[in-house]
Amino acid sequence: MELPYAEPFRIKMVEEIRQSTREEREQWLKDAKFNLFNLKSSQVFIDLLTDSGTGAMSDRQWGALMTGDESYAGSRSFEQLHNTVQNITGFKYLLPTHQGRAAENVLFSVLVKDGDVIPGNSHFDTTKGHIEIRKAHAIDCTIDEAFDINDLHPFKGNINLEKLEEVYKSHPKEQIPFCLITITCNSSGGQPVSLENMKAVKELSDSYGIPVFFDSARFAENAYFIKKREMGQENRSIKEICKEMFSYGEGMTMSSKKDGLVNIGGFIALNNEDVFRKASNFTIIYEGFITYGGMAGRDMAALAVGLDEATEFAYLESRISQVEYLGNKLIEYGIPVQKPIGGHAVFVDSLNFLPNVPREEYPAQTLGLEIYKEAGIRTVEIGTLLADRDPETRENRYPKLELVRLAIPRRTYTNNHMDYIAAAVKNVYERRDEISKGYNITWEPEILRHFTVHLEEA
Repeated sequence: MELPYAEPFRIKMVEEIRQSTREEREQWLKDAKFNLFNLKSSQVFIDLLTDSGTGAMSDRQWGALMTGDESYAGSRSFEQLHNTVQNITGFKYLLPTHQGRAAENVLFSVLVKDGDVIPGNSHFDTTKGHIEIRKAHAIDCTIDEAFDINDLHPFKGNINLEKLEEVYKSHPKEQIPFCLITITCNSSGGQPVSLENMKAVKELSDSYGIPVFFDSARFAENAYFIKKREMGQENRSIKEICKEMFSYGEGMTMSSKKDGLVNIGGFIALNNEDVFRKASNFTIIYEGFITYGGMAGRDMAALAVGLDEATEFAYLESRISQVEYLGNKLIEYGIPVQKPIGGHAVFVDSLNFLPNVPREEYPAQTLGLEIYKEAGIRTVEIGTLLADRDPETRENRYPKLELVRLAIPRRTYTNNHMDYIAAAVKNVYERRDEISKGYNITWEPEILRHFTVHLEEA
């Protein structure tokens, strides 16, 4: 008999979670203004709001915490992190930050100015926010296959070269500070970018004199998909693939709370010394000295270990297999999801799930709230709320897909939890025809509204 798959780790510590009643959850949602971000963690049974900073660290990482060097400048922990980042990415210079959006803030303070355009593949919320707050524009050049949930294209995060070249031709070079490749592409469903596409984007960009940067929060998961799906890559190690990926860029930002396997942290890695020097000044202003940048030494030490662990095949196979397990369960139940299943989350298509809810009443948010009411599971909307308003017209931007993201924390839940989630979503799906009204906004901030928006039932 062939032995079944088993996770390459065992559990050393557990945390108690409490199931609530439907009546409690309905009241809590009213108190939270129907915004899942406003719920207390104690009101959530299974938390799929994000995979950012919510995973479990390894024994090696906990050990590293105890040996962290808290020196203000030039700490041993910084050296460990610098060496690890350089070995994995090939980039010479490192600037730690307290998380990924801080890395964006520092780097974009150097590179992005009023009137600029930044092409890429479906920029995520904070990325677009940092661009638009500087009165610049993010231009989505993702391939069209990414927006057909049933298309099985293996690299739906790829950039369409024709769309990208049109941006390069229609704007002066001085208006395009860089092209941004997000790996994996969160907004299109946690979808990977192929090595072939990265190389082609680099060659096209070089021909126009435009540098390429990476948004690298889930770079290791991207490398796993390259190994599994791209011809000729199956016999290479994850670390070898990562080194080649980053060879096609001038630098990267990183939210270490994803593929760094830590609860806090981020960084910028670069090859350009001039950009590094300018970014160093903004790091000191916004974050801290350039060898800690808002991170404690112990956290840098844990991150160095986490980056090493996250770029090993056995870990990635366990992590992504669990996401696929949940996705396949939902497909078995007839739930419309983005296919192929992404690396860090399953994305449910709310437009097909709740066809009776008008788009102006936020069907993806409506579905997320129904899943919470059903079973105490917190998810997140990747739809019109997140797409925000056009900064000039102040009208809603309606994306091609209205998704509910079920983001799976790393090394945190078991497959029994996945079965519970799938059953809950199935229960909502079976009563989908009863759901015909969504929600209206009663208050929202100027930008990044989905984090703090207030809603009421329509």
